[in-house]
Amino acid sequence: MKRLLAVLCLCSVAAVAHAEISQKFGTLEVHYNAMTTDELLPEVARTYKIERSKTRGLLTMSVLRQNKVGVGVPIPAKLTVYVTNLSEQLASVPMREVKEGAAIYYLGEFRVAPPDTLKFKATVEVPGEPAHVMNFDQKFYK
Repeated sequence: MKRLLAVLCLCSVAAVAHAEISQKFGTLEVHYNAMTTDELLPEVARTYKIERSKTRGLLTMSVLRQNKVGVGVPIPAKLTVYVTNLSEQLASVPMREVKEGAAIYYLGEFRVAPPDTLKFKATVEVPGEPAHVMNFDQKFYK
């Protein structure tokens, strides 16, 4: 229950700080959000062993598949993510899977030096599906 509360806090902080965005690929829907870790509540950061800082970013992702009635159900996926800053520096964003009850989501940390706009490229692989590539940008302010 405590971890579920932390997840809800993480999601609510993320939703308030930056609107959650998603991309659809047939019956798959990938939700994602990027923010600086100083926006996390201290207890949430402790729970997930995330360092709170204005120069550290957190990428959250989840992959849902629509069931027969059109409701998104979390499914496991392999996520490969790269980030590029305005100076064209490329870095990998290792994603770690978190499972809590029926929920499955992925967390990845990266460096950021606001103000900057980071460009993310994510490859989403789900068994039985072709790999899906998605690109998105996130602006970070001082």
